[in-house]
Amino acid sequence: MTHAGRPATAGTAAVREARDFLFAHASDYAGAVDGFAWPRLAEFNFALEWFDVVAASRPDQPAVTIVEADLSAQSWTYAQLSARSDQVANWLRSLGIGRGAHVIVMLNNTIELWEVMFGIAKVGAVSIPTSTLLSASDLAYRVDKGEVDAIVSLTALADRVAGIDPGVIRIGVGDEAPDDWHPFAASADADGVFEPEAPTAAGDASLLYFTSGTTSRPKLVEHTQVSYPIGHLSTMWWLGLRPADVHLNISSPGWAKHAWSSFYAPFLAEATVFVFNYDRFDAGVLMTVMDTHHVSTFCAPPTVWRMLIQADLGQLAHPPRELVGAGEPLNPEVISRVRTAWGSTIRDGYGQTEMTCCVGNSPGQPVKDGSMGRPTPGYPVVLVDPVTGALADDEGEVCLDLSQHPLGLMKGYYEDAAATASSRAGGYHHTGDIASRDADGYLTYVGRADDVFKASDYKISPFELESVLLEHADVVEAAVVPSPDPVRLAVPKAYVCVTAAALTSPEDAARSIFAHAHQRLSAHLRVRIIEFVPDLPKTISGKIRRVELRAREAERIASGDESGQYRDRDYR
Repeated sequence: MTHAGRPATAGTAAVREARDFLFAHASDYAGAVDGFAWPRLAEFNFALEWFDVVAASRPDQPAVTIVEADLSAQSWTYAQLSARSDQVANWLRSLGIGRGAHVIVMLNNTIELWEVMFGIAKVGAVSIPTSTLLSASDLAYRVDKGEVDAIVSLTALADRVAGIDPGVIRIGVGDEAPDDWHPFAASADADGVFEPEAPTAAGDASLLYFTSGTTSRPKLVEHTQVSYPIGHLSTMWWLGLRPADVHLNISSPGWAKHAWSSFYAPFLAEATVFVFNYDRFDAGVLMTVMDTHHVSTFCAPPTVWRMLIQADLGQLAHPPRELVGAGEPLNPEVISRVRTAWGSTIRDGYGQTEMTCCVGNSPGQPVKDGSMGRPTPGYPVVLVDPVTGALADDEGEVCLDLSQHPLGLMKGYYEDAAATASSRAGGYHHTGDIASRDADGYLTYVGRADDVFKASDYKISPFELESVLLEHADVVEAAVVPSPDPVRLAVPKAYVCVTAAALTSPEDAARSIFAHAHQRLSAHLRVRIIEFVPDLPKTISGKIRRVELRAREAERIASGDESGQYRDRDYR
């Protein structure tokens, strides 16, 4: 299927001008920050006024390439995906899904995901990307909270949808859809030319994303037709994407990071989204796939980077030009190992579901190991004292100055005026994350405001301690939380996942880890208790739920249970 694309609009031209400015200042941090201005538009539709326009100029370039677990590969060009999403848009409209409708998209990394997301965008409806790992009750919560009109889901997940309000339209991707479902395959018979009913207002909703919920019930973030679609220019610049790049982002659909690096940023750069659908992670196979398909930019969460360095990184003959990490801060040990093997430095970045990349180590700039970088173009990042609300110089909560409202920031929390107002207290958008800032303006993540704690009146950053523990050869993962203490208020305790070999002699493993920590941490920061666990509680998106570990530790103290506790005083 081919497609003629669409002509550029004033919106297209404005976005392209801002995009090309960032291209011209790809490695010029000062020039990019000083000269960049967000395009301000009254109307814009990313699918119609950007992707379809790119399809007209790059019809034969792959937009999406997917490699399956058996290493078979298939690509879809910009022209093919443009035309196919026109069909999908027409078909959705025929089902009664139109402007403003809320549609849950619960699919894996298959081409239908991109077809559906673009089709929804073209009709002016609102996508609610959702993980396929959700339970029936989690899905029901999202349907209710998101005021959902339709669900696009794998037919294999029909049992999770069964209890949902029958008035919600059901669309099934896959075989044997239930009788009350609409088979997505029927969209192939729809008209191949889509005509929008009217221009899309820039302030209209385009996305609703549930947060990962590390400390509480997930909130619902509302993004407009420009806040993510155009706001991800900052993400594109941080990633270092260029036209025709092949960009591999290891991320599951349903979470904001997938939109960051597997949708908006690559398409803004006119690059190719690359997906590897492995069944089980194998570092060697991943590197083979990256070599075979000439992956030029690579983004992965810390968990993947930590698994990669357990393998022989020399297997990758042609490392990607750009290496980035996101999701949680990267530990210096990981960065060092990759730099030694591949000759490139992993550049960390920071943002949230609520915004695009607002802090990052940008291409061509010095990277300070452990730092998440400096504010990206268009983002007025400040540090605010979480107690007084005053601006802070060296350490404070990462906030955005709303007097210079950045385009990539959310519209607000959907139908939750109180939560939105709270997040904007004092004229700042509050992230809830604490960071320190050095003399050069580099920010270093300290921890979630809820995770940072005091021990003997010293402030403890769990991440700082975890970074040291992860440098030990036997430690696979670690999470530090406060353990209540009658004298010190609290002492640092580490829940640690270790290698199978280490578990054959846990006493020796504990002794070795304590010795390692003593050599690298000041006395007031030392981990005092270790408990070995098979895994750590995490959100579906992979973020550690320290709140759950804190509760577990409080219960243990209350019960007086000392089983499985290794204390540093016993190994001095």
